[in-house]
Amino acid sequence: MVEALVAAGIAVGSGGVVYALAAARVVKQYERGVVLRLGKLKDSVRGPGLTLIVPFVDRLRKVNMQIVTMPVPAQDGITRDNVTVRVDAVIYFRVIDPADAVIQVEDYQFAVSQMAQTSLRSIIGKSDLDDLLSNREKLNQGLELMIDSPAIGWGVQIDRVEIKDVSLPETMKRSMARQAEADRERRARVINADAELQASKKLAEAAGVMSEQPAALQLRLLQTVVAVAAEKNSTLVLPFPVELLRFLERAQPSPAAPAETPAAPAVPSVTPPEEPAAAEIPPAQAHSEIVGEGGESESPKNL
Repeated sequence: MVEALVAAGIAVGSGGVVYALAAARVVKQYERGVVLRLGKLKDSVRGPGLTLIVPFVDRLRKVNMQIVTMPVPAQDGITRDNVTVRVDAVIYFRVIDPADAVIQVEDYQFAVSQMAQTSLRSIIGKSDLDDLLSNREKLNQGLELMIDSPAIGWGVQIDRVEIKDVSLPETMKRSMARQAEADRERRARVINADAELQASKKLAEAAGVMSEQPAALQLRLLQTVVAVAAEKNSTLVLPFPVELLRFLERAQPSPAAPAETPAAPAVPSVTPPEEPAAAEIPPAQAHSEIVGEGGESESPKNL
């Protein structure tokens, strides 16, 4: 009898141990347990530590509550200004409602990944290339809102979305390099022009001060000679007064250019018709007509 009781006790103890081993579950600190009893969700979510379930009746689903870092595969798209780019991103999310993450969606990680890819394509099509390169913070916020809206119903919260890399075609890279080089050259020219303007103003002020004191110009000239002489060269500097050059310039007469008068058009000369020449009478004949052969002069007849 005693042996039977001992055997029964051992059997019960063994059964209890087996039941305890089958019913005991350990939930880690960063996990939560969702219990489904005969396929129906239990209201309470099991916390971390040791928990017991009904073997062969309950099913425990453990949900990770840590922040998950998920890379978004690179997506090809065309921006709003018709540039082909390839953009990849990374998304940070975590589960805030374990029951919804198990019941509302089959695989919440796969769902978040697909939603991130479609949202990234949409962001690429709505943005310009300059925004993708320089205004990423705004695009990250827009992408986070697009993913977070449906993810709330799955018990998932999107903490952060970051655009990681933007790949451009080689032709676009060369064009942007030329644009950057031209912009830097423009800045250099503007800076040089500004420096020349400031230097000219200072020189004008210095010239005004030196014009009041002629000796200052001579001192400046001597300083230039000292600076040139300090170098080891064979340059010969002969100071020449500028006033003398101005005097010679004023004294030199300026050649006056003769005024050119336009040539008058040639007018054909018209010669008057020649009049018949009067018959010339030789002087001897004329005298013979007046004086006779005898040398007596004939008086003209009275008319």
